Amino acid sequence: MRFHSRTSSAGVVEQPFTLGEVPGVLWTPEGARGTRPLILMGHGGGQHKKAPGILARARRFAAEGGFAVAAIDVPNHGERPTAPEFDRLAADYRARVRAGEDTASLDTALYTLVVEQTVADWQAVLTAVQHLDHVGGGQVGYWGMSLGCALGMPFVAAEPRVRATVLGLQGSPVLTEAAARILVPVQFLLQWDDELMPRAQGLALYDAIGSTEKTLHANPGRHGDLPRFELDDTLRFFARHLG
Repeated sequence: MRFHSRTSSAGVVEQPFTLGEVPGVLWTPEGARGTRPLILMGHGGGQHKKAPGILARARRFAAEGGFAVAAIDVPNHGERPTAPEFDRLAADYRARVRAGEDTASLDTALYTLVVEQTVADWQAVLTAVQHLDHVGGGQVGYWGMSLGCALGMPFVAAEPRVRATVLGLQGSPVLTEAAARILVPVQFLLQWDDELMPRAQGLALYDAIGSTEKTLHANPGRHGDLPRFELDDTLRFFARHLG
C-alpha cells in the first residue's frame, strides 16, 4: 500500500493511496492511535471513491464515530481504466432507463463483468488497511447503496471479517444467492418510489437476506432522494455493532 499525501481538516485526516492497481482513500480521526473499527464504503454507479456523498459520510464517521473509513474506485470507475464492453453496457443501460424499459439483463451483465474483481480488491485493501498501526485488526463494517450494494453483497457474504453492513437502493434478482449468505446484522434502505429499482424487487432482496438481525428502512422518494437523517441511524447502527 502506497500513500500519496496526507491532509487534515476539521479533525479528520485524509490519505489517498494505491494498492497495486486499486486507487483508494483512507480517512481517520486526527491523532488516531491504536486499533479502531473500520468502515469500508462502496460508491454508486458512475461515481468514485471521493464522490460528495462518500466524502460527507466518511468525514462524519471518522469525526463523530472515531471510525477509520476506506473507499476505493471499483473497476471501470474513477481513476481506473474503462473497458469498452463496460462502456457499451452502461450506455445501453442509461438508454433503457430513459425509455422506461426493463434493465434486468443489463444489471446481470454489468454485475458479472466486475463482481469477482471487486470482491478480490476489497479483500486485499481490507488486509492492507488492518496492518496499519492506527487502524489495526478491529471490527469491520461495510456501507453501500445501489452499485455499492450490488458489489458489496457478494463481498460481505464472502468475507468473515465484516461484522455488520448497511445496504440498499438495490433489488436485482442476481443478488439473491449472495443475500442468502449474509448472516451478520443488516440495515437495508429502500426508496418507496425508486425509478431504477422497483419496490417489489427491493423488498424481495431484503427478504432474501439470510440474517436473523435485519431492519428495513423505507422512505418516500426516488432513487437519489435518500433522507439525510438516515446517516444518523447508520452511525448509531455501526456504533452499536462495531463498538
